[in-house]
Amino acid sequence: MLGWFKKRFSKNSPNADVAAEQHSQDLIEESFEPEEAVAADNSPSPSSANPTEELVPRDSTGDATTQPESEPIKTVAPATKQQENSGSGTESMFQRLSSRLNKTKESLVYRIDSLFLGKKEIDADLFDELEEILITADIGINTAMELLDDARKRVKRDALSSPIELKAVLKEKLRSFITDSDKAAELVMPEAGPFVIMVVGVNGVGKTTTIGKIAKKFKDSGQSVLLVAADTFRAAAVAQLKIWGERNKVQVVSKDEGADPSAVAFDAMDQAVAEDYDVVIVDTAGRLHTQVNLMEELKKIKKVMRKRLIGAPHEILLVLDATTGQNAVSQAKLFNEAVGITGLALTKLDGTAKGGIVANISRELNIPIRFIGIGEQIDDLRDFDPDQFINALFGDAPHHQ
Repeated sequence: MLGWFKKRFSKNSPNADVAAEQHSQDLIEESFEPEEAVAADNSPSPSSANPTEELVPRDSTGDATTQPESEPIKTVAPATKQQENSGSGTESMFQRLSSRLNKTKESLVYRIDSLFLGKKEIDADLFDELEEILITADIGINTAMELLDDARKRVKRDALSSPIELKAVLKEKLRSFITDSDKAAELVMPEAGPFVIMVVGVNGVGKTTTIGKIAKKFKDSGQSVLLVAADTFRAAAVAQLKIWGERNKVQVVSKDEGADPSAVAFDAMDQAVAEDYDVVIVDTAGRLHTQVNLMEELKKIKKVMRKRLIGAPHEILLVLDATTGQNAVSQAKLFNEAVGITGLALTKLDGTAKGGIVANISRELNIPIRFIGIGEQIDDLRDFDPDQFINALFGDAPHHQ
């Protein structure tokens, strides 16, 4: 059984059949804006989609974010936990992660270091400046306040006396936010039948790219994989998934544009059971004509798959774009209300100074982060290791086990 796989996925999903409240629809509309020039998810055939029918996340400037698809896939086997924590290969992987987090380091760690430079005592002014640094790095207001409240209590108890000690406390508190959430991830795949992953997320976050890279991980680990193109509302989405199917040499189940997504998912369950597939990964729409329709469609797909295969989907993976910052938290809450998210994939961490969102998402949602994307190559979709992430962010050497 795969070490990284065994610990990362579950056949137990939260109850998802709860209707999202109307205020949720208002929030999700605030998070997205119409796409003007390109089809979302950077589809290979953007001209085949109606640009006015797609929504994409916004970055802090209001510009649509993108996920290039032109990079070739490296044929590499996924690293196991043991491989990631030993030998020179680990150092190289760690250094790569560390370098890809440079923008977040500049907005968070380097600014903290500059603040503390030459300071010999912890005072109110230092805390005020530290609060600004934490919030602008997208740690989140509530998470930042909890960090600072914990630090102030320690100062009052005389447990902290210097800014250097304060930095160590901040680091460990951030680590605890992430690791406390990650404890729920020690789960296993179903005893029998295919392991079904339903992937959700708005268009433009790199959802289909993430599916392709996850499929590659499974394929390289000896698992048979079936991809399912249940986003039937955009021909470009189906075409893009088929390209990933060709690259990975795996079959893609699809129907004509406009077909019922639930019917595609149902047929895929039939085929997966009949042909004894190990893993089924289902792509879904990121936007329908209204957000209410989107959530209702996702609920229907989930219900249909569960009717055909007990326990499916075993994992509901939400893909989020790290560059959207706090909007990612709002998205996660909305999708969780609708279908019950069991895991997260956070993309584009290499292109943002908002990497503090990792700690905020972990604390706010208590949903494990499964994968992080730190680049375009296949090995840049990494199994999320909280300790390695924090060490890379703060520039510490990895702890060999």
